[in-house]
Amino acid sequence: MRLVTYMRDGQVRHGARIGERIREYSAARCILDIVSDPGGATGGEFAVVDVQLLPPLTRPGKIICVGLNYTDHAKEGGNPIPDYPAIFLRAITSIASPGAPLIRPSMSEKLDFEAELAVVIGRTASRVSPAQALCHVAGYTCFNDGSVRDYQRKSTQWTIGKNFDRSGSFGPELVTADALPSGAHGLRITSRVNGKVMQDGNTGNMIFSVATLVSVLSECMTLEPGDIIATGTPAGVGYARTPPIFLKHGDVCEIEIEGIGTLRNPISDAVPADALEMELVRS
Repeated sequence: MRLVTYMRDGQVRHGARIGERIREYSAARCILDIVSDPGGATGGEFAVVDVQLLPPLTRPGKIICVGLNYTDHAKEGGNPIPDYPAIFLRAITSIASPGAPLIRPSMSEKLDFEAELAVVIGRTASRVSPAQALCHVAGYTCFNDGSVRDYQRKSTQWTIGKNFDRSGSFGPELVTADALPSGAHGLRITSRVNGKVMQDGNTGNMIFSVATLVSVLSECMTLEPGDIIATGTPAGVGYARTPPIFLKHGDVCEIEIEGIGTLRNPISDAVPADALEMELVRS
């Protein structure tokens, strides 16, 4: 199934996307309710163009990100190949809805793109083995781990550069695990800026597979339904190019994963703080 969360009539709703229409699950309080009960009661049907798509999970419990999970990406940045996943977290305030602008902050010109496969946890996982791990996955979606590179490198921890407001995005659809290869393995993953392909990789080339990541993470933290794991990006990011390519106002960035779909966001410059203050004074 291809599941979406959206705004209609001023309310957050959930449904299954079938072509260009959405079959609404009127009783679903969360998209995961549909995963657990796909035969549940449904409401009406609506055209996709008539609703405002939101991230599949509007309030995920944890957004866990993995760095340097493709050999070619580690090498392009001059980093050693890791023998243990590099982990950091993103806050929900760093996420923009599908189709909404990613915001380039006024204090930096180095907003970069990162195409990633995101895993959505459907069942609680604590200290699970790799063999058991995929049983805890509800599905997969596209993720853009937008990174403000100069701030990312202000310390040995990457967190600050990964958490600027509305600098990343995920969605627009959650594709259930049963509709994809086991562990979403072997899927082409690309990013495009203004239609030009920048990254072109394959999820089969991840250093740490989905099953391994779920298992490793569950050793130290309980993974709960609605948690998200962004699994890392392949080579071709902007900062590693000669000359570097960073996102700017008016650009359009797209993340596409075979069998899952396309996440599309325009880029907008943030309103400078002094301009925002003047606008508040006028109002």
